[in-house]
Amino acid sequence: MADIPEPHEEIRTIADVTRFHAKYRPGHLAARFEGRETTYGELDQRASRIAQALAAAGLTKGDRVAYLGKNSDEYFELFFGCAKAGVVIIPVGWRLAPPEVQYIVGDCGAQLLFVGPECTECAAKIVDALPQLKRVVAMEAPSGDWPAFADWYGSHPADDPQVELSDLDPALQLYTSGTTGNPKGAQLTHLNLAGARVEMQKDPEDWNEWTPDDVSLVAMPVAHIGGTGWGYQGYYAGALNVIAREFDPTQVLDYFVKDGISKLFMVPAAIQIVLRQPNVREVDFSRLKYILYGASPIPLDLLREAMDVFQCGFCQQYGMTETTGTIVYLPPEDHDPAGNQRMRGAGKPFPHVELRVRRSDGTLADPGEIGEVETRSNHNMLGYWNLPEASKEAHTDDGWLKTGDAGYLDEDGYLYIQDRVKDMIVSGAENVYPAEVESAIYGHPDVAEVAVIGVPDDRWGEAVKAMVVPKPGTSPDPSDIIEFAKTRIAHFKAPKSVDFIEELPRNPSGKILRRELREPYWAGRDRQVN
Repeated sequence: MADIPEPHEEIRTIADVTRFHAKYRPGHLAARFEGRETTYGELDQRASRIAQALAAAGLTKGDRVAYLGKNSDEYFELFFGCAKAGVVIIPVGWRLAPPEVQYIVGDCGAQLLFVGPECTECAAKIVDALPQLKRVVAMEAPSGDWPAFADWYGSHPADDPQVELSDLDPALQLYTSGTTGNPKGAQLTHLNLAGARVEMQKDPEDWNEWTPDDVSLVAMPVAHIGGTGWGYQGYYAGALNVIAREFDPTQVLDYFVKDGISKLFMVPAAIQIVLRQPNVREVDFSRLKYILYGASPIPLDLLREAMDVFQCGFCQQYGMTETTGTIVYLPPEDHDPAGNQRMRGAGKPFPHVELRVRRSDGTLADPGEIGEVETRSNHNMLGYWNLPEASKEAHTDDGWLKTGDAGYLDEDGYLYIQDRVKDMIVSGAENVYPAEVESAIYGHPDVAEVAVIGVPDDRWGEAVKAMVVPKPGTSPDPSDIIEFAKTRIAHFKAPKSVDFIEELPRNPSGKILRRELREPYWAGRDRQVN
């Protein structure tokens, strides 16, 4: 083992990950999924066969394929196979409604659609409306006329195609909801994923050190950077990746018992759910080193309980899809069960990440002064797919990315988030934009106007609330409006509550003043995110 180089010495693209570990530790376990185990040698061969199958299907470098399903080991096999072929993979959220899935698969121009067993019904509803699809492949087992994934690629040779790749070639495209209602495809490159790990190894910290002895739990959905990005880190390090089909609080504890998890990523809401399990204090967490969490700060009372139960280090992560995930972290040493000022913040940037805060006039804000947070590093996305104007708007001329978050930096360079410039609501780990929820509600026969806001929620951080102006002469039922929305958008985006209002507050140009709507619900809190 002493002669094995560090991954960052040889891995330059995502395609190099399986090559590296197959070369130096082919028999080491790469993945465990519902009783099925795969070594790094097997993973590398499958990735090559998948790349050959993609080429045989007529796909070339830069083409797109989509994956619709929950987490599985086969998804990551496809992920690395696409990398070897130079093909861009687009994982689609399995919780989305059929029209939303159809939009994403159509917008990215996917030529192949890979469908998990839980999503065959959804896929069947949309494939006829997607003429660019050459074929649908069923993951795990055949479905109707759709071949099983293993059968689709299994007869192809395990010869590595060695497609020439550039650092700036896109590899992963993740869709993030847009303020105009349609989601945008953030293009993430090999540099964003592989290059970022190289930078992190130049000045590593204990919480971010990975070894082949680590056992990582991949439980967040792969359609999010917190799922695919987290999974990639474990594979990059040559660790064993225990993949959960979805986050199920009744099963999470079993992974600690059976697999000896050493690292995992969760949102605070998920941590709270796990702690509510009746047998949580009977579980052996002795192998657990760190829990990384994101989407929101952790409440002090929850941290105290979690530190008592898990007996491990905690590290907050701040980032976004457009930054390939984490760019700012609050290290374990800043997590004090007695509480401290820094725990109210997002943390400090990686050494290779630049942060700045700018006033509305473009000038730099002073320490402690709130403005829009911007960042510059090799984590920043290539741009939005087929949206040149949106890409240009998100970036400055000198390479800085506008996060859309309002916050400030303190004298020590720690970042504190105060509000969201773009009105995004974060509920659990899901991003919800008011515009798409409003669009779903507007068609209700009793709704004249609607504005959607985020309100505090002890469990999920924020909950979606609809402020509705009823049509004259009507008395709409809140539950009816909520159910109506669920027929048009994913259930997690639908409002949890509906309040009625005589008119919506607007500025002289007619723009809805969401801040005025939010203020009563956030009264007494010193910041407008939870």
